[in-house]
Amino acid sequence: MSFFAHSTAVLDEGCSIGAGTSIWHFCHIMPGAVIGEKCSLGQNVFVANKVSLGNNVKVQNNVSLYEGVVCEDDVFIGPSAVFTNVINPRSGVSRKNEYQSTVLRKGVTIGANATIICGVEIGRYAFIGAGAVVTKNVPAYAVVTGNPARQQGWMSEQGHTLQFDAEGNAVCKATGEKYQLQNNEVKKIS
Repeated sequence: MSFFAHSTAVLDEGCSIGAGTSIWHFCHIMPGAVIGEKCSLGQNVFVANKVSLGNNVKVQNNVSLYEGVVCEDDVFIGPSAVFTNVINPRSGVSRKNEYQSTVLRKGVTIGANATIICGVEIGRYAFIGAGAVVTKNVPAYAVVTGNPARQQGWMSEQGHTLQFDAEGNAVCKATGEKYQLQNNEVKKIS
C-alpha cells in the first residue's frame, strides 16, 4: 500500500487514493472519490462519490466533501468547514439530479468553520477567513471574510497581505515575488 489509512477509516471499493496520502481516524471515502498524492485527511472526514482532490490537499478534522466538490493541488480546508451541493434542499424532495459543483483552484485556503455554498468557484490562492459564508465566486488571490463573505483585500501565494501602489503593483514581503492588479484581477508577474 502506497498510502496510509488508519484502521478505523472506511475506504469503499472503487475509490482512488494517491501515493503518500494519509487518511486518519473515522474517515469515510466513497467509491467514486479520487484523492491525489501526498494528501492529508484529518479525523472524521467524509469524501463522497465524484469528489476530486488534487495533490497535497490538506483537509482538517470534521469536514464533509459532498458530490460536486473539486479541489485542485495545494488546497487547505480548515476544521469543520462546510460544503453544500444543493441550493434548496428539502427532505421530501429528491434533488440528486440538481447537484452543483464547487471548484477550489490551486492553493486556496478555507478557514475553520467557513461555509461554502455550492455552485461557486474560488480562484487560485484565494483566502477564505474563518467562519465566512461564501455565496458567490471569489477572485484569485482575494481575501474574503464575514457573512455573507466580502472581499477585504489581496494575499500572496505565501499568505501575506499584498499592498498595491497607484500603478497596481505589489511585492510579497516574504519572497519578493511581484503581483499586478488590473481590472480587479491579480496576477503574479514572472
